Amino acid sequence: MAPPSPPLLFISFLLSLLALSSSAATTAAATVTLSLTPFLPNHPRSSSSSSAASASDDNSSWQSEMLNLLATSSLTRARHLKKHNSSASPTSTKVPTFPRSYGGYSIDLGFGTPAQSLTFVMDTGSSLLWFPCTSRYACASCVFPKSDPSKIRRFIPKLSSSAKRVGCRNPKCAWIFGPTAASRCRDECGSSGRNCSQQTCPPYLIQYGSGNTAGLLVSETLSFSGGRKVPGFLAGCSLFSTRQPAGIAGFGRGPESLPSQMGLQRFSYCLLSRRFDDTSASSDLVLDPAPGSGGDSKTKGVVYTPFRANPGHPGSAFKDYYYIGLRKVLVGGTAVKIPHRYLVPGADGNGGAIVDSGSTFTFMERPVLDAVAEELERQMANYSRAKGVEAQTGLRLCFDVSGRGDTMTVPELSLHFKGGVRMMLPLENYLVPVRERRSEAACVAIVTDDASIGPEMSGGPAVILGSFQQQNFYVEYDLENERFGFRKQTCKVK
Repeated sequence: MAPPSPPLLFISFLLSLLALSSSAATTAAATVTLSLTPFLPNHPRSSSSSSAASASDDNSSWQSEMLNLLATSSLTRARHLKKHNSSASPTSTKVPTFPRSYGGYSIDLGFGTPAQSLTFVMDTGSSLLWFPCTSRYACASCVFPKSDPSKIRRFIPKLSSSAKRVGCRNPKCAWIFGPTAASRCRDECGSSGRNCSQQTCPPYLIQYGSGNTAGLLVSETLSFSGGRKVPGFLAGCSLFSTRQPAGIAGFGRGPESLPSQMGLQRFSYCLLSRRFDDTSASSDLVLDPAPGSGGDSKTKGVVYTPFRANPGHPGSAFKDYYYIGLRKVLVGGTAVKIPHRYLVPGADGNGGAIVDSGSTFTFMERPVLDAVAEELERQMANYSRAKGVEAQTGLRLCFDVSGRGDTMTVPELSLHFKGGVRMMLPLENYLVPVRERRSEAACVAIVTDDASIGPEMSGGPAVILGSFQQQNFYVEYDLENERFGFRKQTCKVK
């Protein structure tokens, strides 16, 4: 099913805002490095020792509010991914990647001639790349910590000599709207007798769970530092968004994604700890379009598990996702009993596990997390549940660790994938410390579809591996060999 088209008046509004030329762009090969930065507000600090008590209360409130925000946004993101409707010899490139306040990681890319620098959230769970577009771009409900909607960087088409609209006869229009886009053009033009050679591809409207964006497709030149250019890059010129404080760079498996359009053989990243959120610190996102040697070369120290075949029909949005073969979850060396149907995706798209950089906390379908939580509680029987903290943070499982000092006995949590590959999660990747006035708690950073947060979900991936659990891991998407790789390491801060 193609994405729903906005009303006619909105279409006219979109067309009236865009004045795009049809100039061509040139290309050159070069190595590019992008910076990844996380999005989260800085922790409030007391200004003097006399206000320590007040500052402590403020910090407790801030912590609970931010965890609740991230838990809720992670769950909303999971709903979107699970219920998502279909829509239709250079060297490696490194891009700085920055952590940001709403739970994602951002990169800066250049578009246009001359290049205009824009900020994007890297998202492996979707494929279209879009940017805030024109001086009239509007974003509703875009007030986030450390994010001012009035300062969102916008692409201005009239300042670029290489910008042009995408026609509905353009094969790239079908990447978004499917093969019916071209036939619809022929039908409309044939019935009216008009010359429709310049007919524009329909406006898009994309839902992201927590928000949406709408605009027109454009062809532009993507530029990297060092001189490398990618002409004719399909991108979304968004004129209106809800709860999207930056553009989104889709790194999914669709033909419109950045990896697909650049012909990447692999890309990799190392996500900084959340303590660097909204600072100038960044790590590298490496884009490698080098032709494969035909061999099975592996990155040193990296273990690999193959990508699973994506479920669903050819037009299904599940085709955008990176499915991996989760075999079992271990708590303290004990395998948790998880029904097989949650671990393996069915033909209808239900079940299985995906990797998603756009989700903050990992999502597990309720029966899966129930089993994990039961085993955690059994092995942590010396700690009582912190029900009040659970209610305030929105996290399912919190333990009272007050008076324990710096010592705490916690079982190891690990994910086992096809091929005997094991991801052992460091303590800081699955437990979040929370201070509530005079008490302390530790919460498991995994969300599920609890009735207290929202209606029970069914269908779609049963496990979504979020970015919080990927902190300080080198993560590699080997597209040439169809496999997912990782190794534990401390990400280098730039």
